[in-house]
Amino acid sequence: MYVVIVYDVEQIRVNKVCKCLRRFLHWVQNSAFEGDLSESQLERLKMELKKLIDPEHDSVYIYRLPHKKYLRKETIGREKVIIDQILG
Repeated sequence: MYVVIVYDVEQIRVNKVCKCLRRFLHWVQNSAFEGDLSESQLERLKMELKKLIDPEHDSVYIYRLPHKKYLRKETIGREKVIIDQILG
């Protein structure tokens, strides 16, 4: 499946959350990652994120698509990372 994850966490936890997400997905922008994951990889990522965040103050949004071909992404302004070149 193709996954897009965006997060808003307190500054003290940003580096840990970012480092965790980089192990699974491609960084596309501040607080935004995307990429292909299996169901088990996503579950493992969610478990790790739950250990890192404070649910009273932080949030992580996970958008799932069955395949990248269903993603209709538009970028306004400069695209920081071009995923197709990374995956290409």
